[in-house]
Amino acid sequence: MTGGLSTLIDSGENLVAITNDKSTVLWRAGPSQVLRNAEKLGFVDGAQWAEAIVGTNAMGTALVSQRAVQTFCAEHYNRSQHPWTCAASPIRNPCTGKIIGTIDVTGPASTVHPTTIALIDAVARLAESHLREQRDLSLNLLRTVAAPMLSRIGAPAAAVDAEGWVAAVDSMPPQSRILLPAEMAPGHVWVPSLGLCDVETLPGGWLIRPIEDDAEQAGAHVTLNLRTSAAPMLSLSGRFGTWQHDISLRHAEILLILATHPDGRSAQQLADALYGDPIRVGAIRVEMSRLRKQFAGILSARPYRFASATEVKVLYPDDCNEVLAGSTAPAIRTLRDHLLRTRGRP
Repeated sequence: MTGGLSTLIDSGENLVAITNDKSTVLWRAGPSQVLRNAEKLGFVDGAQWAEAIVGTNAMGTALVSQRAVQTFCAEHYNRSQHPWTCAASPIRNPCTGKIIGTIDVTGPASTVHPTTIALIDAVARLAESHLREQRDLSLNLLRTVAAPMLSRIGAPAAAVDAEGWVAAVDSMPPQSRILLPAEMAPGHVWVPSLGLCDVETLPGGWLIRPIEDDAEQAGAHVTLNLRTSAAPMLSLSGRFGTWQHDISLRHAEILLILATHPDGRSAQQLADALYGDPIRVGAIRVEMSRLRKQFAGILSARPYRFASATEVKVLYPDDCNEVLAGSTAPAIRTLRDHLLRTRGRP
């Protein structure tokens, strides 16, 4: 996506950043010296650059104005930012039209070209096109997973993504989208167009089945498989099927910490557990946002934890030293030591 900005980055004096809809910095790229200079201003992953926090800046102002913005040197509210000029454009969810973040180019005024703002806006539109393609691919994947489940149910049911776009239906009128309530979770949920429904988690969406009785929903069964240290995996079993998902080391660390603390962990506690630094809550919130979107309905917040209706099981390797062997997180090292004391070596 950022390939269209390569000419600006290649100058050696610019960096590119992506934020979410709250102006939280999710990702940065650029020359190492430029990134270090930006860090001195607090321009780091997990930092918030909303107008209400740091004053006028392209990323925050682009969100407020809902259009591409270029902020020159002294136009920044904070004097420490005056050596910089930045241009940012909002990125919208092509399915809903809502702004989900911004893309920004920042550098000294000498590197700015009159077409920079047009270029950054074009890259934002390219990002939206990519998101649209990804949505179509996700729906196709969801359709593949849901098809055998729908055939086994033998009753009206639909598979939808997290925003209600329909991947497949059975014994129901075809429609492109089902309006979902703001808070979706496995169990009995009132869906405006369908009434009371039995909802179950699918990879990337939901299985929705209209019901007319009060039978209770069985909770999901989650298995965190750590037997192969280099390839952690999360499996989820529901009433109508089972799916598996490969997960990153960082996400495996977080899920293992939550699995061993069923009462939940705050962002500060997770930051301390992963980094040994309770101040790094911004990075934790970014990772938890990704996890909760990826595994909708399985994870809850305030504090972060597995949902109450979810049964969680962890499969450890025979050698406790191999529990997420690549992890240096303080909490994981402590857990390895605990397992060695209680289980011993193989």
